[in-house]
Amino acid sequence: MFPLRVIQVYVGWALLWVAVQTLLVWAGGVNLQRALTDALLTNLLLVGGGYAMGTGLRYYQPSIKQGAYLLGWSLGLAGMCMALFYWLSGKLYGEETAYLAFVDATLGVRMAFAWLMVLLLLLLSWMWFYTLERQEDEKRKGDVEKMAREAELYNLRQQLQPHFLFNSLNSISALVCVKPEQARKMVQQLSDFLRGTLRKDNQQQVRLSDELKHLQLYLDIEKVRFGHRLQIEVEAQEESLPLRLPALLLQPVVENAIKFGLYGTVGATTIKIHAAAVDSQLVVTTQNPYDPTTQQPYEGTGFGLESVRRRLYLLYARQDLLAVHQQDHVFTTTIKIPQNHD
Repeated sequence: MFPLRVIQVYVGWALLWVAVQTLLVWAGGVNLQRALTDALLTNLLLVGGGYAMGTGLRYYQPSIKQGAYLLGWSLGLAGMCMALFYWLSGKLYGEETAYLAFVDATLGVRMAFAWLMVLLLLLLSWMWFYTLERQEDEKRKGDVEKMAREAELYNLRQQLQPHFLFNSLNSISALVCVKPEQARKMVQQLSDFLRGTLRKDNQQQVRLSDELKHLQLYLDIEKVRFGHRLQIEVEAQEESLPLRLPALLLQPVVENAIKFGLYGTVGATTIKIHAAAVDSQLVVTTQNPYDPTTQQPYEGTGFGLESVRRRLYLLYARQDLLAVHQQDHVFTTTIKIPQNHD
């Protein structure tokens, strides 16, 4: 079925040519009443035939290279309409020999006009359904890409969780015998952390304040593992707290900082997290020191950060939202979250 707008175009086109054809036939010596019925009958047949064949284009769309099909179809339909008009004219006005002679004399012109009009109507129908089909294809393509993006985001998250869970369970196992109270505390903290993780999906946007609260659950677990060696400094500007970011985005970054800030060292290590609102973006910076004698400066850019980089690209279609650099034995990770993204 055609939408109302296309039907209105059909009707408007027919009425326009009814007026034009009435004037032309009247100017040819036919009385006004007969000229009007001539134009109405002609255009009714053409619009009706064009509408019927145009509807068929909904189910069969010739490609642009097959445009010759439309020429053939329009010529055949115009011939059928003119044959039907000629037959009806003879039946309805058989006694009006002057009018029938006029019809015979103008049959060639009528045929050319009919072909042109039917061709234009078919082209209009073809363009409408072609555009509609392309829009549906784009929608299907977008749905498929969205499903693939969601699946990849889910897989990225699932690959991160087992690593953290494995480390936490190992720590709990080590504490059960020597420090059972700390082991129980860590089990409760792990339970709270995982419960919060399960409540959030991969594309959910949360306020920075909520993300930092959830991150603190993770940090509490890590403090049980590393004790006094792990020091955390979190500084968030007041105006940055209501800003939004993808849920569970910061944990892999901080986990990476802890891993490459504490592993291979024996002293205390301070991990610094800073958040600020800069140019309609939420900018979160994480810093950790590293020992150049035991680690390469970019050794800490493994799966954790790559998963964050990939997730940001899937959500924002930008490759520049995560940056890393090192200076004076300090490794810095910077994440930018656009706040005007739809």
